[in-house]
Amino acid sequence: MKPLMSAIDNLPPLREVIATHQLSAKKSLGQNFLLDLNLTAKIARQAGDLTECDVLEIGPGPGGLTRGLLSEGARRVLAIEKDARCLPALEQIAAAYPGQLQVINGDALEIDPLEHLTPPIRIAANLPYNVGTELLVRWLTPQQWPPFWQSLTLMFQREVAERIVAQPGSKAYGRLAILAQWRADAKIAVSLPPEAFTPPPKVSSAVVHLTALPEPRYPADAATLSRVVAAAFNQRRKMLRASLKGVAPNIEDHLAVAGIPPTERAEQVSLEAFCALARSLKPLE
Repeated sequence: MKPLMSAIDNLPPLREVIATHQLSAKKSLGQNFLLDLNLTAKIARQAGDLTECDVLEIGPGPGGLTRGLLSEGARRVLAIEKDARCLPALEQIAAAYPGQLQVINGDALEIDPLEHLTPPIRIAANLPYNVGTELLVRWLTPQQWPPFWQSLTLMFQREVAERIVAQPGSKAYGRLAILAQWRADAKIAVSLPPEAFTPPPKVSSAVVHLTALPEPRYPADAATLSRVVAAAFNQRRKMLRASLKGVAPNIEDHLAVAGIPPTERAEQVSLEAFCALARSLKPLE
């Protein structure tokens, strides 16, 4: 009997791969596997034209998105996987795409991927839930801008995705929205129900696509903006004159310069106004 082959390549379907390598998802690693290869190819397409790009993938697991990225024509994929159990499945993909897939077994928070990548670079990942936000913040706050990546196509819990694209006045609006939207265009590209995954998580998921802007949307010192936004949203129920008094003793004067009423709360303040406040606190050279 002829073995089953998937629709996007000549490799076995993912359910078969998981059974062969006994890859039950580990909660401790934040794993939820996406097994529908049509879906993983759809997510790969959200990353744009990959034919001239190296792609960084974090947490490939059994390789569903990896196969999507390669079948969509990625020049090269660098996959960083912490779970050694997944390596044989990923080696099988590497053999099917000679020279196009490099797998590193390790922790994405501790590995410098730039030693292994050639620009232009895009990042695409079904991020492990337990490190997803930390990696996003790192990618949005490098020392130099523009960053090493052109775009990020990332899967998050729906709630995190909504925080990234949130607008002022909404409960989801906060530090993550400002970090993302200051230096990138962000949109939700695909929504996924829990049953798309094995095992199904308790919440829905969404893919966010972020495109790096050549320069920040409004001028501001990055460290000052970050400090102001963190202080404002750490006490989001307080008026800004109270939540920001630790930032500068004369904070009301700076709020006036930025055109922000001192009685405003953080979730009402636009990105542009936060940047104006940061410039008042630390004028740009």
